[in-house]
Amino acid sequence: MDLTRRAALKGLLATTVGAVTGAGSYGVGYERHALGVTETSVEVSGLAPALDGLRIGLVTDIHHSRMVPEADVVHAVERITQANTDMIVLGGDYVTWGDRAFVKPVADLLAPLTAPNGVFAILGNHDDDRDMPAALTAKGFHVLRDQRTRIVVRGEGLELAGIRFWTRRTIDIAKVLRRARDTVILLAHDPRRLVEAAALDVPLVLSGHTHGGQVVIPGFGAIARRQFPIVQGTGRRENTTIFVSRGVGTVYVPIRINCPPEVAVLTLRRQSSI
Repeated sequence: MDLTRRAALKGLLATTVGAVTGAGSYGVGYERHALGVTETSVEVSGLAPALDGLRIGLVTDIHHSRMVPEADVVHAVERITQANTDMIVLGGDYVTWGDRAFVKPVADLLAPLTAPNGVFAILGNHDDDRDMPAALTAKGFHVLRDQRTRIVVRGEGLELAGIRFWTRRTIDIAKVLRRARDTVILLAHDPRRLVEAAALDVPLVLSGHTHGGQVVIPGFGAIARRQFPIVQGTGRRENTTIFVSRGVGTVYVPIRINCPPEVAVLTLRRQSSI
């Protein structure tokens, strides 16, 4: 009996190790490069009828580095370009740990991005506050650092407010939003800013930062799920909708499991009254 039990346990252990090893090899060799396009609709409170159907491309957490090669960035640029969105948002973390060796190269790789209503960018916690924004600005992108800009789309005003990763207090975010007259989209790298956005009645937040958890364990979920109000996809708090992208690259370890990289195409919809 003991021998049989011992043999069974050894078999179970071998199977588990094999599964983990296999998943790890797949996650390193294939899944982290298997970028797809996520298309979804997001309901926006108070959205003007003319803006219903507006399509926004979201590219975030590129982390161009020795772990995230040029080919992955090129693929992301190609996929979002093919989507023909009305505008594009770059959500931060273009490099890892502010590595200057990749700042200009990633800006060069992103340079082909264009959209009828502009390309807007914010910074993440891995981006420095000088070289990265300068490199993006040189490519014609509008970098928002605790700033807001108003554009006119289809004859309607739309306000984009971009905050730094370290801008967290409601009072400081409120300063960026002061006197906004039209629908506001808050570009916040960290999805934890949903709490402050809801308190300020911001209709829509676009975020990244989580990588979707990067490793998602069946039956358990993303390891990072307890840290954030939502780890990936669409969520809501009071009148505020948020979309969190899994992003393009990886950080710490070059692996993704059950959490492939993505660029997102978001179609804005007026909030249903039902």
